[in-house]
Amino acid sequence: MLTAPERSLQETAQRRGIEPGYWDISGKWHETGPDLCAELLAAMGDAPEDGAAILDPAVVLSRGDEDFSVAIRWPAEVAGPTVVRVEFEHGGGRQIFHEDGAGDPGRLKLPRDLPLGYHRLTVEGGGVTSATKLIICPDRAYLPEAIEAGERLSGLAVSLYGVHDANTWGCGDFTALQRLIDWAVDQVHASYLALNPLHAIANRQPFNTSPYLPNSLFYRNFLYLDITAIEEMRDCEEARQLLESGETKAEIRRLNEAEFVEYEGVRDIKLRFLRLLFRHFYEHEFKPGTPRGRRFARWAADEGELLDTYATYCALDEAIHNANPGIWIWPDWPEPFRSPHSEAVREFAAAHVEEILFHKYVQWQVDQQAAAAQHHAIDRGMAIGLFHDLPLATDRCGCELWAHRELYVEGCRVGAPPDGFSPKGQDWSFPPPRREAHRAQGYRYFAETIRKSARHGGALRIDHVMRLFRLYWIPSGRDATEGAYVRDYAEDLLRIVALESVRQRVLIVGEDLGTVEPAMRVALDRHGILSYRLFYFERHADGSLKRPEEYPVQALVSSTTHDLPTLAGYWAGRDIEVRQQLGLLGDDGMVERLWAERRRDKHNILKCLKELGLLDSGYPQAAADGPEFSGEIHNAITGFLAQTPCMLMTLNQEDLTKETDQQNLPATTWEYPNWRRKMKFSLDELEQSALAHSFAEMFRNWLDTRRRGRSSGGQSI
Repeated sequence: MLTAPERSLQETAQRRGIEPGYWDISGKWHETGPDLCAELLAAMGDAPEDGAAILDPAVVLSRGDEDFSVAIRWPAEVAGPTVVRVEFEHGGGRQIFHEDGAGDPGRLKLPRDLPLGYHRLTVEGGGVTSATKLIICPDRAYLPEAIEAGERLSGLAVSLYGVHDANTWGCGDFTALQRLIDWAVDQVHASYLALNPLHAIANRQPFNTSPYLPNSLFYRNFLYLDITAIEEMRDCEEARQLLESGETKAEIRRLNEAEFVEYEGVRDIKLRFLRLLFRHFYEHEFKPGTPRGRRFARWAADEGELLDTYATYCALDEAIHNANPGIWIWPDWPEPFRSPHSEAVREFAAAHVEEILFHKYVQWQVDQQAAAAQHHAIDRGMAIGLFHDLPLATDRCGCELWAHRELYVEGCRVGAPPDGFSPKGQDWSFPPPRREAHRAQGYRYFAETIRKSARHGGALRIDHVMRLFRLYWIPSGRDATEGAYVRDYAEDLLRIVALESVRQRVLIVGEDLGTVEPAMRVALDRHGILSYRLFYFERHADGSLKRPEEYPVQALVSSTTHDLPTLAGYWAGRDIEVRQQLGLLGDDGMVERLWAERRRDKHNILKCLKELGLLDSGYPQAAADGPEFSGEIHNAITGFLAQTPCMLMTLNQEDLTKETDQQNLPATTWEYPNWRRKMKFSLDELEQSALAHSFAEMFRNWLDTRRRGRSSGGQSI
């Protein structure tokens, strides 16, 4: 029996969103003990007093809510009629009069025809006034017309940094992306290209190259710029001469010929050119106020505070590091600069207007080239075009934590409990969101992350979509096996995702892998958010594969992800070999168990493919015991994915070309070339190589039959 203090602790933990425990993927229950609860509550800090406010800090409603009303807690002495005013996001408003006692006790009914958007709600009664944010959302997220008409769409997942041709400077860029779009349309009949997150990162090896640990969730990495496509290159003589110099040509050639993406080298050469181009723009366009200069000024003004803050952070980061090369992160900056609201930062911004303007100019160029790539994709007939990706994490030493620290919890990190792929659990080393702070600001920050990440695209993948429901918190001093789940305001967040989706006409996919409660997928489905299903993971309890018809319709089916082995690598056990070599798997017993499980899984795959008629019945079952990923198996698995009823089907670039090494190996940094692998084929080779044509033809045949809803096609390579 619980003591009074224990009962009080348990009630407080539940009220603050701390779950009493969780079931792991093997069905074992892990309880959140009192000590762990106390540590989590200490990290969260003080909570707002329950029921103290007349209105909730934010009210998020869906048009189809059965009860379209707002909870209200008048003081006991207040009586008389209530006047409700709704000030609309874009001007205008509505006044509503409630007689005393009208509607349900403690709730105010609202008219259902209020427009979608972010509004302000004010109530007055008995001389008392209270206001809150009112967000009206659609019931479901947007779906493209082609899907609404019953078409099943397909595409490729591509790591843009790894796309290369003779004109890229060691890293894929937006011009190369347009060329890849042309190839994907002509050779594969793809409806989209799914990209890695394009967000800004520090571009420092090996710790700051993950696109899933960005500096900013609002702005993008300038490494993806095609410098030669920037308008100033036409007239900036200094930049043109630099481009023609032997030293520059040699450096570009070195970066292009490097086996992996050399982030720092690409960063340095592109910054050198960008500074020259900005100087030309500043002196010839911005200062004189030409039409181009005015367009930039309007764009920067529309971006507002978020761009001001990001550009100031970038300028400060460079200035402080240049003055003291041993300082790399903002927590090590001189104390007066560690807050964006300090007098020192204001003085710095006033004294470095041009430098801050440079970083705004760079983001303007990124925005223009990203927009051009999406326009090109749509012009070429892609139903979706660019398919963007929103990371879960943000670099704890990056701009977001510097600028918006109040929205994050100190003293905890986010991660994942142990599972089959990470037996020791995962520690992602970034702080969890402070849910009460997000709610208090009307979820403005959250909405902006969706809006900015989806910009210039037709679809958005939300990495680790369970974040909208709960996250696994690991208190300081504990490892990833000792965490607990903490809930968020899931219904509010899901509704805001639907609102941003409808406003921008962007399809939403939620990456719902790992430890997922069934109710979470029910909620995603209800809001029109597509599930994310992987060939490896969709199995019955006995290990047998689910058949294609058992996959859900409202989903994206894919061969793998960046964090998991490629199809060829899976067949060869390359992921097990590498993790064993790096000491990530524990004792020999664990290694032997993984190899035994892999052989069993491969046998199940072959059995299923033969039962479906995708693989010849005489194909030797013994192929499951060897490493060779044959053309017949490649074709059959691609056909399996194509036969699912899922709205979307994605094949990773490595799985199209039968590569064995994955893009990222979780729990590693310098030990593995994470986020640096270039595509096996250059763009020239994709267009000219007979082998690349063979892979494309196999995939195209399956996509064409999938689009038409037929169940046969493809050929083995």
